Amino acid sequence: MEKNAKRPPARRQGEGRPDVSLLSILKILLVMYLVTGALLLGLAMMLYKMQLSESAVSIGIVVIYVASGFLGGFLSGKVMKSRKFLWGMAMGCCYFLVLAAGSVAFQKGFHMEVSRFATTLVLCTGSGMIGGMAS
Repeated sequence: MEKNAKRPPARRQGEGRPDVSLLSILKILLVMYLVTGALLLGLAMMLYKMQLSESAVSIGIVVIYVASGFLGGFLSGKVMKSRKFLWGMAMGCCYFLVLAAGSVAFQKGFHMEVSRFATTLVLCTGSGMIGGMAS
């Protein structure tokens, strides 16, 4: 190599790449589920005190899924710093997969309508994507 040939500048560690680690993904999922638990507890108290209708409870659950998905997407976008919407979608999808796995485990089988299953997947993934875009 020639003496005067220019080399590209040395890349600093972590520069230009997101800090992707399983631990950061698990931390974000934990935050998402803590928020979900707190919001579900609040919904249960409202149900007890105000005797909400079944449709109001269903709407509340959907709002909780969307809020948790948005939060996870927002946090993952802040951590990853690039392709935020994809990371948000991934976090929303991971959130949904854990929800689905828990549902199958606790119900000892798949007892959900396919349309409801698909709608929940779209809500979780879409809200995660929007959260990533907002970060």
